[in-house]
Amino acid sequence: MTYQHTQRSLQLALLNGVVALIPIGMLASGSLTGAPTGAWITLLATMLILLVSAFTFSSFTITVGDGRLAWWFGPRLLRKEIPLAAVVAAEPTTTSLVNGWGIHLTTRGWLYNIKGRQAVLVSLRDGKQFLLGTDEPSVLAEVLLSP
Repeated sequence: MTYQHTQRSLQLALLNGVVALIPIGMLASGSLTGAPTGAWITLLATMLILLVSAFTFSSFTITVGDGRLAWWFGPRLLRKEIPLAAVVAAEPTTTSLVNGWGIHLTTRGWLYNIKGRQAVLVSLRDGKQFLLGTDEPSVLAEVLLSP
């Protein structure tokens, strides 16, 4: 069975984009006139990181097919892939408010998401677990467990 689903998060992209306007505004306003070179470099790096984050975390795609489970953010950035044969369980679940969005370690393993609190807890043969955020957790869990 082949499955592909992309979630989009205008909110997360806008949040990063709007925050990137702060250093852009500081540069445009001239408020850094006479500031040390290090301040300019820090501000430019911050702006670049925020703009790349806005682009990267604007979507999250999960695919299942050809014996593989793969997921990535944006245009195939931060891509991960595992063999389906390694999956022993897939269970729809809900993440806590504290877990938030993005990529980070939780008490149940790594979490990959950009929107909402619905997810699938994936358990592997080696005992590791991770969570994939999705707005169709029942469908994804069923696809992962189908022969």
